[in-house]
Amino acid sequence: MLSEKVKELIVKSRIVSFQSWQNYPSEVIALFQTADDRGEYLNDEDLAKIQQLIPDLTPSLTIVRILRDDAPKIITKARAEVLQAFPHITEVGGALYPPERAEACWRDFWHFLRCITYGIAGQSTDYTSSEGLGYMEQLYQELKVPLDAMVYGLEQLREYSIEELKGQNLGDVAPYFNHAIDRLQDFK
Repeated sequence: MLSEKVKELIVKSRIVSFQSWQNYPSEVIALFQTADDRGEYLNDEDLAKIQQLIPDLTPSLTIVRILRDDAPKIITKARAEVLQAFPHITEVGGALYPPERAEACWRDFWHFLRCITYGIAGQSTDYTSSEGLGYMEQLYQELKVPLDAMVYGLEQLREYSIEELKGQNLGDVAPYFNHAIDRLQDFK
């Protein structure tokens, strides 16, 4: 059972912010914000509207579509790498035991990848909220989330995402992942 403090921190730990994206029309920002409010990836309709309003984002939107569609595969591979690097993490006494803790971790991978795709779609590595990250840091401290495993997992998300995009000649996505990894590494 989650404490009231944890429930409050979950609500406040929204790590995405579009406040610095002043160069985009409000209609585009609203599409991003609505997807984030729903806790979902940008859907095909969102991507089509963004592409119509800002055609220059087309290559980035193609990347986002690929990552969104391949998210289950990318996350499964990253999870396998985490379990190989931290073999006892889900066992009794491990940082991701009981199984509900492990599932929350894998769900966080899904959400991190979702947030990263917003940055890619908007071609902005500045897609995080300092305030939201501060609350996430408190949440992770409260829940004793194994930061080393989470950072390693994000690094694996980056590697497998790059692998999925190989041969597409769509640009470098590493900076968007590095931004999230760097923010997580700042947690104490």
